[in-house]
Amino acid sequence: MATAYIFTLQPTFTQGLVLGQASILLLLFLVLKYLFFDADPNRPYRNASYQPKVEPADGEPIPARVEPGQFDTSLRGGEPESSEWLNVFLQQVLDAYRVKLRNGLSGPEGDDVARQRVEDFANKMRPTGFLDYIKVHSVDMGSSAPRLSRARIRRQLAPGVDPEIDYDMNYIDSVSISISTSVLLNYPFPSFVRLPVSLTISLSLFSACVRLTPPNPHSPHPTVTFTLPAPHSDFTLDIKTTSLMGSRAKLEDVPKLHELIVHQIRRIILEKGTWKVVLPGLASVSEVREDVKMERKLADDGFD
Repeated sequence: MATAYIFTLQPTFTQGLVLGQASILLLLFLVLKYLFFDADPNRPYRNASYQPKVEPADGEPIPARVEPGQFDTSLRGGEPESSEWLNVFLQQVLDAYRVKLRNGLSGPEGDDVARQRVEDFANKMRPTGFLDYIKVHSVDMGSSAPRLSRARIRRQLAPGVDPEIDYDMNYIDSVSISISTSVLLNYPFPSFVRLPVSLTISLSLFSACVRLTPPNPHSPHPTVTFTLPAPHSDFTLDIKTTSLMGSRAKLEDVPKLHELIVHQIRRIILEKGTWKVVLPGLASVSEVREDVKMERKLADDGFD
């Protein structure tokens, strides 16, 4: 019985098909490796040929700071109380965090301190098997603060239900971060190649409904709860991104990357959008954490 061989001294159709497919795969590998990927392990990140920066659009307003003493003077007796006092409070709180993040320094020195702290935090949280070292090039922490308006008290609908207060929140500012890193491809072996990525993310608008739940006096561990966004409500997130991907040949402003970043930010807001403030002397952080775990367990059991 004759035996069929793929490779013979005389060219055949099968031999040409196999060699053609192999040459195409080899050419594709060389194009990706030497144009887009970076296989040098001594370069964990590479600076982009330019640092992307998102500028406010022409005519796009940036709200002025809310300074202490600048209250809305249009209110008169008999009108509902304004939330302006709370806006001034939020402005002062954010300013305090901005100053501490810069270690009390101003100018380029303060900018570099803030940049280094953000870089340390980013590398502490990064997935080491997926991303290489993250280099933060610049950070703009903005100057404004969220503004609350239209406070609406939700009266108790049933006995034992806590009263709730809903606010409309609008945060218009220019907050941005510019970074560069490399995406690690670990096949067929760890750190096989790196895909350099330079990215700038800029937030210009965040609008949502915020719900404030005062502490229940009869709760074993009373807390003040902030929910963002309020249940059964949506939120508006205006994020701009500029990106460069590749080593020698570069892909600029990939739409799918923008969609992925916006999706992840929205997911984090929905998952982490509830904060509980422990009242001193009435509860401890560990007790409230146990209460949160129990609430999540009950919620999961309810879906099962």
